[in-house]
Amino acid sequence: MKKIMLILLLSLSYILSFAQAEIAIDKKTFKFPKTKEGIELKHTYQLTNIGDAPLLLQKYDVACPCTHLAFPETPILPNQTVELVVTFDTKDKIGWQDRIITLYSNAENSPIKLRFKVMVDNKK
Repeated sequence: MKKIMLILLLSLSYILSFAQAEIAIDKKTFKFPKTKEGIELKHTYQLTNIGDAPLLLQKYDVACPCTHLAFPETPILPNQTVELVVTFDTKDKIGWQDRIITLYSNAENSPIKLRFKVMVDNKK
């Protein structure tokens, strides 16, 4: 009986070792309409875990502190969709703005890059 339980346990461990989370984003690039300087912009990306293991979002990197990304800190289950909300402060930004957010996780296809663009006008 102990041998059978050990074999079942090892088999289950082996099967679970191949389980992976995987990220799918509805649209990785978003273009805001032309906007005036000083406005805070928001956009929501839809992220789905299309893998067969829980997804853990860990951190993100951006080149400018004017950009923030809000994401769930709890595991995202297989086939679950969540919202990632990016905010961009256009204060002191003029002209074409093109930002890339690099999102790190335990997913097989990590890191993922999200991008947004906007033309910021300084005319009051």
